[in-house]
Amino acid sequence: MSPDTRSRSPRAAQTQAAPPAQSPAPGLVYQFVLRADGTMAYPHLSEGCTALLGVSASELQQDPECFVRLILPDDRAGWREAMAASKATLAAWNWEGRICARGWNDVKWISLRATPLPLMDGGVQWDGIMTNITASKLEQEETRRSRARLAELTDHIQQVKEQERARIAREIHDDLGGNLTAIKMALAMLSARLPDDPALRDKADYLDDLVDRTIEAVHRISLDLRPGTLDLGLVAALEWQAREFEKQMGIACVFRSADKDIDLDPDQAVALFRIVQEALTNIAKHAGATRVTVSLRRLRQHLTLSICDNGRGITPADRLKPQSFGLRGMSERARALGGTLALSQAPGGGTMVVVKISLAAAAAGRSESTRA
Repeated sequence: MSPDTRSRSPRAAQTQAAPPAQSPAPGLVYQFVLRADGTMAYPHLSEGCTALLGVSASELQQDPECFVRLILPDDRAGWREAMAASKATLAAWNWEGRICARGWNDVKWISLRATPLPLMDGGVQWDGIMTNITASKLEQEETRRSRARLAELTDHIQQVKEQERARIAREIHDDLGGNLTAIKMALAMLSARLPDDPALRDKADYLDDLVDRTIEAVHRISLDLRPGTLDLGLVAALEWQAREFEKQMGIACVFRSADKDIDLDPDQAVALFRIVQEALTNIAKHAGATRVTVSLRRLRQHLTLSICDNGRGITPADRLKPQSFGLRGMSERARALGGTLALSQAPGGGTMVVVKISLAAAAAGRSESTRA
């Protein structure tokens, strides 16, 4: 070991070591001034300027309007409006929009967050930061597209299910119903030719009663799958459903509509009918209600369907239950119609379900389906 090496102290070695590198700011830190005469300036721009905007700090300071030109035309109005609102109220300037980085032809999403400070000459200075939020925006857009595709798939599945229900209902009604009717007629002929034997007569009467009960079951099952009254329109179907609910559940159910019929696509009429069915099922299971009112009202180009009960009501916790598929299904059906579904407390207690759809959107959907 040489004398020079021995004489060097650890403190001296630490002093001569290179300082740690400073991590760059996560974006562009800047100062922006809007003068009283409307001209702009950038007194300070951090090193992230070129990486974020594709222009150097000196270029932007020499030509402040350059940043405005980088903003996509569709987003410039929003940038100016947000700046004007911040200047007028001295509230934070928050804006998100797209820029096209010069020289790279690269569109980015930029988030701008700045705090205003009034100047003596009537202008305003903002101290803030710009960050690249392209990745998060792309993720949001992909999430939105995924949800839209999922909604389309859900709507398609519902339509296929309804078509299958209608097919099965027709087959049950036509094939099984026809066969059972033929069996009943044959039994009647055989019974007329039976010898005068009480045991045989009792057996024949039992079989005749069994066929009657089976015909009634077939009729009930086919109606549950798809009520034939739907072919007569939504108003007729809802009138029938209200009567059936009252008869089966013992809960008073009133249907109100000023229209005798409403022109709807069959799929849309079925969707609204299923929403009412699901709402009535929930009322029977959970509400403890003694009266239900179903209303259908058309006002110009909008249709409003409401189901109101006088039961115990629904709490926010009920809506968030993991297994609340009935409410989710109703909401998805309403969304597929281009409408909305709202749950609220009914006057005097209970729950009110309100579905609103646009008849203009419904007509557009029918024409689009026809072209397809």
